[in-house]
Amino acid sequence: MSRFMALTGSADFEQRMSLSLDSAHDLQVLGAATAVGTPSDVLSRNIGGPIDVMVIGPDVVTEHWFRLANALDVEHPEIVVVLAAPSTSELTLAALRSGIRDVIDPGIDASQFSLAMERASITAKGRRHSAVDESQQAHQRGRVISVMSPKGGVGKTTVSTNLAVGLAGGAVIVDLDLQFGDVASGLGLEPNYTIIDAVSGAASSDSMVLKAYLTPHPSGAYAMCAPLRPAEADLVKPAQVATLINQLSLEFPYVILDTSPGLGDVVLAVLELATDGVWVCGMDIPSIRGLNHGLEVLRQLDLMPPSNTVVLNFADKRSGLTVKDVEATVGLPVGMVLPQSRSVPFSTNAGVPLLQSGRRDPVAKGLKALVDKLIASSVPVAAKNSRRRVAVS
Repeated sequence: MSRFMALTGSADFEQRMSLSLDSAHDLQVLGAATAVGTPSDVLSRNIGGPIDVMVIGPDVVTEHWFRLANALDVEHPEIVVVLAAPSTSELTLAALRSGIRDVIDPGIDASQFSLAMERASITAKGRRHSAVDESQQAHQRGRVISVMSPKGGVGKTTVSTNLAVGLAGGAVIVDLDLQFGDVASGLGLEPNYTIIDAVSGAASSDSMVLKAYLTPHPSGAYAMCAPLRPAEADLVKPAQVATLINQLSLEFPYVILDTSPGLGDVVLAVLELATDGVWVCGMDIPSIRGLNHGLEVLRQLDLMPPSNTVVLNFADKRSGLTVKDVEATVGLPVGMVLPQSRSVPFSTNAGVPLLQSGRRDPVAKGLKALVDKLIASSVPVAAKNSRRRVAVS
């Protein structure tokens, strides 16, 4: 159960809050004037257990919520703060920089309002579960899961977007196919900002500004989308991408990288930070050979992630190849086999990943098992950044 505290004097907003929360959550409402106090003043009026989510109502004066949010971010970072206010780019940016987790329009429909509250609850649970000793906290980083394939057309973006949805409570997906990335369409998103905005200006040094450039997904995940025009890909440098991934890993438990086909400079740069490699391969000779050659190069470069999973996509017993053939060629065990399915192209065209749609399908079952496998596995923190690139003769 998550405990919500709302600061509002609006009876209408209080009613909307009450209706949006099911019996698994507890709500306490204080007047809007409470926001003039310090966090200690506000929390001293709490009745019951610790507050997980604080919702600042639309009737709270701007300077009051801004000051309170700043202080809460410093004194009580475990509390997720949500602001209810008509959203503008300037207000959203100011809110995120003050430590507010989300900005919702108080006039949105009931289902979207409930989704926003549930998203805040999931975030609060994630913060509570990921709490660590303060002496270790400075070194705590999220998992960086790089989804890769030397060949295109093997379903890499399908795997990436479903991982983002499956890990939604604490996941951000970054589209690193900078010329022709499909993460936005695969998730049914229309981003206002792209990676171009995130790697330059204040976002490159201010995590709060960076968060303003992320596009939220209904599942609770966030996306950093590829440039809108292929020509803009040249404006993004590998070092900028590495800095971006490093920033996101400090803010999210899971950073999923949907990389471009091949082993370009951007892919090699992010592999320095990757804790997990998910290798997507089709059940055909060119795809298997391509993966084998790619893995050989990375072994020589000493850039193999500490943990690796091979996903065999479009599996078909009639292809003349077996799982053992693939494993013998690439030198890694196949961790997941996804069969061919008509549901996948329907899902892609609709912009609704299988794990979001809830469709019963063998591929959805396999993708859910892949998510569970990643959650259950652990990667030593010391292994992240311990590798170095070496010259290949």
